[in-house]
Amino acid sequence: MLDMQHRVSTCATGAKGVLFDLDGTLVNHFGTLYRCYRDTFVHFGLTPPDHDTVRRAVGGSMVVTMTRLLPDPALLEPAQVWWRTRFAEINLEGAEAMPGALWIVKELHARGLALGVLTNKIGKQSRELCHHLGFGPYLSFVLGAEDTAFRKPQRAFTELALVRLGTTPETTVIVGDSPYDIEAGRQLGMFAPCVSTGTHDAVELRGADADGVYPDLFTLGRVVFGLPKPA
Repeated sequence: MLDMQHRVSTCATGAKGVLFDLDGTLVNHFGTLYRCYRDTFVHFGLTPPDHDTVRRAVGGSMVVTMTRLLPDPALLEPAQVWWRTRFAEINLEGAEAMPGALWIVKELHARGLALGVLTNKIGKQSRELCHHLGFGPYLSFVLGAEDTAFRKPQRAFTELALVRLGTTPETTVIVGDSPYDIEAGRQLGMFAPCVSTGTHDAVELRGADADGVYPDLFTLGRVVFGLPKPA
């Protein structure tokens, strides 16, 4: 416990950059994602999976999720093509900023920290989403799937994000909601706290060795970064 408190204290005073995950961390986009998977299954004459099944499957990228969900591997490629087309049509529908998301990015940006988004969601659509929800002015970049050959938790993906952020692993915090985010940080020795607002609960995140698990971004911002409670 004392070691954790020391690491949190050091983080609050020494961090120079933050990498945020997108879905489940900064953005509640699950309703849109579910619609897209449901519509894809219906298009191919399949019974759609229910909400809980999709929620448990998402996180690694659309390709990984589709591989987990589809009963027929032969449909994987055409289903991905159809999914991408459909998702481009509904990307901004129903998307919401998570509680505390705009607050934390504004506060950290005002303190001079470099901020970026590292996500397994398609990069182009992630940038559209961040602009739509008002995060754009506070972010140095949004790096996602199809921007590179990599995805979380691959080391090269996180290393590229750090280069763009202009920080080092020792001075950068990675904030997410899944074991993918924790592993991406662990590979480079980064501080990796999580929020339990996405598809993984606090027990799962602690089991994945998160550097603290918080119920929302307001709590994480106050505890990890020493930000004042919002008025």
